Amino acid sequence: MENKVILVGNPNVGKSVIFNSLTGSYVTVSNYPGTTVDISDGILSYADRKIQVIDTPGVNSLIPHSEDEEVTANIILDKEIQTIVNVVDAKNLNRSLLVTLQLIETGLPIILDLNMFDEAKQQGISVDTAKLSQLLQVTIVKTVAITKEGIPKLKDLIFKPVKSGFSIKYNPIIESAITEINKELLPLYTYNRALALRLLVNREDDDKICQLIGIDKCNKINQIREMYQKKISKSLEMVILEEQLLQVKKIVAQVVTVSKPLGKVVQQFLGKVTMLPVPGTIILAGVLFLMYKFIGEFAAGTVVNYFEKTVFGEHFNPWITKMITTYIPSILAQEFFIGKFGVITMAVTYAAAIIFPIVTAFFIFFGLLEDSGYLPRLSALSNRIFRKIGLNGRAILPMILGLGCGTMAVLTSRIMDTKKERVIITLLLALCIPCSAQLGVILGLLGGISMVGWMGLIGLVLIILVIVGYLANKLIPGERSSFIQEIPPFRIPKIENILIKTFARLKWYIKEAVPLFILGTVILFVLDKAGLLGIVRRIISPITVKLLGLPEQVADVFIMGFLRRDYGTAGLYVMSENGLLTKVQLLVSITVILLFLPCIAQFFVTVKERGIKIALLIAVFISIFAFSVGTIVNRVLTFLVVHNLIVL
Repeated sequence: MENKVILVGNPNVGKSVIFNSLTGSYVTVSNYPGTTVDISDGILSYADRKIQVIDTPGVNSLIPHSEDEEVTANIILDKEIQTIVNVVDAKNLNRSLLVTLQLIETGLPIILDLNMFDEAKQQGISVDTAKLSQLLQVTIVKTVAITKEGIPKLKDLIFKPVKSGFSIKYNPIIESAITEINKELLPLYTYNRALALRLLVNREDDDKICQLIGIDKCNKINQIREMYQKKISKSLEMVILEEQLLQVKKIVAQVVTVSKPLGKVVQQFLGKVTMLPVPGTIILAGVLFLMYKFIGEFAAGTVVNYFEKTVFGEHFNPWITKMITTYIPSILAQEFFIGKFGVITMAVTYAAAIIFPIVTAFFIFFGLLEDSGYLPRLSALSNRIFRKIGLNGRAILPMILGLGCGTMAVLTSRIMDTKKERVIITLLLALCIPCSAQLGVILGLLGGISMVGWMGLIGLVLIILVIVGYLANKLIPGERSSFIQEIPPFRIPKIENILIKTFARLKWYIKEAVPLFILGTVILFVLDKAGLLGIVRRIISPITVKLLGLPEQVADVFIMGFLRRDYGTAGLYVMSENGLLTKVQLLVSITVILLFLPCIAQFFVTVKERGIKIALLIAVFISIFAFSVGTIVNRVLTFLVVHNLIVL
């Protein structure tokens, strides 16, 4: 196999679709070492030749301002990189070409992929590719990723790498600094202007670069940077960026012409109104309603019932139970596989019969929103609200995913740029966002409560989300990232692309989440056999009875809720149906279990993503907070009902 080719570009330029077209199904997804950033790689086979293809995270600059940008900038330093395919948005060269110029300065061969040029044409944007190729001295290919137009030519060009001779001429002070830094980099790296510029501005959160070049060289380069910074009044990063943006402006002026946009009036109309506050909010409500119908009712209801009760309940579990009891004589071993906390009867059934249908439906729906161009608009629409709690518009994506499966939502929180933002979103997901399985049961429970009751519950949860988010923003150290969102045109999704992405994400789910379900079940099995679960039950019971005013049996509901959210809520449903809960007790118990610890699988994913310390702090805070709020709700509702001030 030959060396590597990497795909680099801004977010939302169709890079992942290009990647899938190049690699087909030969794809693996893994974390970049030392980070939580996903990297996809696969094999391109073309004309009896093969090459490894790596899809890097979307970036706005090679001078890192986020973990994603740092990962991409570090991947480019790999000495086995043969070619860089720079995927750009053909209708937005003003933004895309900044990364292009920075990539050219790495000294590596560049292929400039003008993607979505069909959409550029629809918007009346024309790019003189011959002129652009002449100016930048790079090979250019035009593609339409979703229809695979231009992909064969791109595959051919990948095996014919050509280096560019283009270079930005900075002011003499910057050029002198680049020369001195490159001398320090030899012989580790050949002449690399991009790396020298990165070291010249060396942000405090980019210290990992010192590990690559060595502490001694890093110290010398720091001295060079400090010396040259004294010669310029502005920051070195600002001077460099201004020079780069000026070059981009000059190039775009020579190669881009804009005329009257073509048709597709409906799509253009939808593209505009979805970002306006009032109609955008109404459309969002409609989207959420459709999402709940498809995921919350169809997938979590009809499909899950079929798999859980028919496929597993009537066929698979009885068959596997018969096999195990026949061939495994040990009672303990039998219980390990098919008991109350059995790896098969609980973990496998949970993962395959319940979560798998839900996340499949969610990924399909999510793919439709993603490929239509709606998600960037939703991020822009919600940005103002999320800024109040230390986040930005991108937080809406894991929040929505949390309504499908909290476990997957925590994994998706990687899209937030800073550690602070990822901690806040993880906290809010664990505290306030019910998964679709739990939400469905809760809505069933609320059927017997007056509108005043369930509207009050919804209002309470929203108030808690805002208050906790606001306080977390104030108390958790760190910075909030800026919100830069490219808004693509509204388009009709391609079913083939939706299915390809859904399949890839399901493989990711199986790899990331299923082992955690099994691990959690094994731990519960051990705790149960050791008698520790009984101890937990005895500890919780006084709290539920004395503080929350609930029956003693509700302690089991909270324990099962940690095991699996919908199991705990289903326990409340059974108690309510049997007349064991008053309406006040029902609302109190729903409030607590809604705010209580997320399922054990989500807890383990939180440990994996945020670390054991943060996961335990979140768990302790949520436990105390849920019981405290439940106690207050119990006191307030009891007072209001006793004095006939409210009817539930």
